[in-house]
Amino acid sequence: MNKYEPLGRKLDLRSGRVDLSHGSGGRAMARLIADVFHKAFDNEFLRAGNDQSVFDIAGGRMVMTTDGYVVSPLFFPGGDIGDLAVNGTINDIAMAGAKPLYMSASFIIEEGFPLADLARIAQSMGDASRAANVPIITGDTKVVERGKADGVFISTSCVGVVPAGLYLSGDRARAGDIILLSGSIGDHGVAVMSKRENLSFETQVLSDTAALHDLVAVMVEAAGASIRLMRDPTRGGLAATLNEIAHQSRVGVRIEEAAVPVRPQVAAACELLGLDPLFVANEGKLVAFVAPEATEKLLAAMRAHPLGQDSARIGEVIEDEHCFVQMTTAFGGGRIVDWLSGEQLPRIC
Repeated sequence: MNKYEPLGRKLDLRSGRVDLSHGSGGRAMARLIADVFHKAFDNEFLRAGNDQSVFDIAGGRMVMTTDGYVVSPLFFPGGDIGDLAVNGTINDIAMAGAKPLYMSASFIIEEGFPLADLARIAQSMGDASRAANVPIITGDTKVVERGKADGVFISTSCVGVVPAGLYLSGDRARAGDIILLSGSIGDHGVAVMSKRENLSFETQVLSDTAALHDLVAVMVEAAGASIRLMRDPTRGGLAATLNEIAHQSRVGVRIEEAAVPVRPQVAAACELLGLDPLFVANEGKLVAFVAPEATEKLLAAMRAHPLGQDSARIGEVIEDEHCFVQMTTAFGGGRIVDWLSGEQLPRIC
């Protein structure tokens, strides 16, 4: 029995609402944590009932990340803010080639938020963390007055371990490197926008939210140190990611429009909404820069994994003192793929 028991009557998770007492540090807050978060995230670390968790790790280099999630709407085709928060944070660790180990989660909840929705989000997070085998072992909860937030905001952190001899970083791209993409782009952004704008399509567009660490482990086993870097193209999409890497490594990038996979329904939705798929957020895809001699082996390994079946070679790194990202269009022309100007899709993650 932990410090949250006994706490009296359980919460009404069907019709109850969050109120300020749920963030007060008293009995109501303890009941909220026990009935919603402990129930959803249940593991040995949380059962100890401490304000922190202590754990052992294998020797090696550590990696840590932190992130915040404010997506609107909270629930969208293919996912919700809960599994998005877990998967997105795990992916930041995975892009270092690391094995994610443990997570923390912090919630800022608006007074009046339905307990049923909070429990649904927490359960989604718990399911995603268990599927990834990365437990949420500590966290925090705050409640703010009605109108001072927008439902619920989630902050997460994660720690992991990097294999010996593996160094992935955005400044390691070299002229001649090949650029691989693990699948179609734009799915997440279009799924969120379709819900936000009440759009419907003949074929539903689902968010691609997924934890990529298992795919990354397969890639590291196949190509190891031949992989220069990996990045997940979230806000700003593929275009922003390629520009970031080009400037970090002081190189140019050339991609082929025809080689970049985009689902037909996503392309149609982007045309309707006036969006460019290159700039639309993804939450279950990665970009890898790899030495040319390891390209085919790595691409085969990616395509053998369920999350990399549609992997494609989309371009190469070139010498360019201006660090431009260039694209050969499907019609044989060319254009510069510049940084995103302004916020194309606010509250997308």
